[in-house]
Formats: sequence, C-alpha cells, structure tokens
Amino acid sequence: MRQIILDTETTGLYANAGDRIIEFAGLEMISRRLTGKQCHFYIYPDCDINEEASKVHGITLADLDGKPRFAEVGQEIHDFLRGSELIIHNAPFDIGFLNMEFSKMGLAPVEEIAENVIDTLVEAKRKYPGKRNSLDALCERLEVDRSKRVLHGALIDCDLLAQVYLAMTHNQFTLDIDLNSDSNTDGGQKSNIDYSARNFKIVMASADENKVHEAYLDKLSQTCTPIYRNEE
Repeated sequence: MRQIILDTETTGLYANAGDRIIEFAGLEMISRRLTGKQCHFYIYPDCDINEEASKVHGITLADLDGKPRFAEVGQEIHDFLRGSELIIHNAPFDIGFLNMEFSKMGLAPVEEIAENVIDTLVEAKRKYPGKRNSLDALCERLEVDRSKRVLHGALIDCDLLAQVYLAMTHNQFTLDIDLNSDSNTDGGQKSNIDYSARNFKIVMASADENKVHEAYLDKLSQTCTPIYRNEE
C-alpha cells in the first residue's frame, strides 16, 4: 500500500472565504517505510497572509516572492496523491483547502483520487480519549523528537506525523505469514525463497531446560491458565 503523509500551511483558517495554500508537503511511504520520495512546494497565494497564521508557521508574503502559484504546481500535487492512502492530522482542514485549490483548476477532489484517508487526530482521540492530541502532544506522548520544530512547517510536520503514525500503529502487524506465498514481501520486494525444500534442523529442549520451563509454568498458573501448556 502506497501511503502519503501530507500537510499544508495556509494564509488563514477558511478555505471558503478566500484563504489559500502557501505550502504543501507530502512524503511517500510504502510498507511502513519512507521511500525518500516527496512533493514539496512553497506557493505564492495572491492574497495577504493573516497575521495570526503567520505567527504559527512563520511565513510572510515576502518569503513567497518568486514562488509558483498553485495553478502551476497543482497538477503535480494531484498526480502525487492519486491512488494513495492519505495520512493527515485533522484531515478536513487540509482536504478542504486542497479541494478548493483543485476546484479552481477543474481537477477532481481528493475524495475521488485517494484510495483512503486516515485522520490521525481522529485515531488519537479514539486511542487517547480525554487527552490532548495535537501533533506536539502526540510527539511528547510517543517520545518523538520534535526539537527541530520551532514553528509549524508542512515538511517538518510531515516527518513528525510519519513517526507519530508509525508509533501509534506499531502493533498493526500479523504473525500469520505464509512463507511460500507470493504476497510475502520485504520492503515491497517478493521473496523468491522456497522454504518447502529446506531441511531445517530441529533442536529439542534438554531435560534440564524442560524442568526450568515447567517450573515457570507452575508459577504462571497461579495467576492464569497458560494455553500453551500441554495437559494430558
């Protein structure tokens, strides 16, 4: 599954009231590994930047002089997102702005080009009810280093969000692996090893090792019933 971690910075809070995207960043992740492929633009908005918004991300209109307008880079962003699962913190905000910008260009909305959207804010509220679930709070809770994040920035926020997402979903793996299946992958590469032809050496536990193991199960049985104990 190809996933894109994305974030935007904007001139203000309201996509339907004239605010525009001034920074877009997306990082590609495949099989839970960042590939190094990214899509990142600073964008000239053709409007003023709200003073409060500028305090958050530190971007001024002067910083964007000479940067492309969204119409010049929108198709590349659209193509980068197509067919992927998107990972976004507070997804309605970013999707609302992207859909507004795409609409101005006559491009399909995010909902039509993305395979799925994971909102990490929604997932965090479900996982940590009643707690602060901003990106900063999640970084602190999950021990993700955010020392380089002085101000909000789409690219650095994507990097932090990728680490937060992986930490939040670290247990989403399966041990039900078919070693001879074509679907078994390592970093997206098919395994060509035929395990059925191998003669693996079987090493049995010694009598002393079995004795130690049984003593451990006796102790464990005082609090629960080990389902892996052979009762005859």
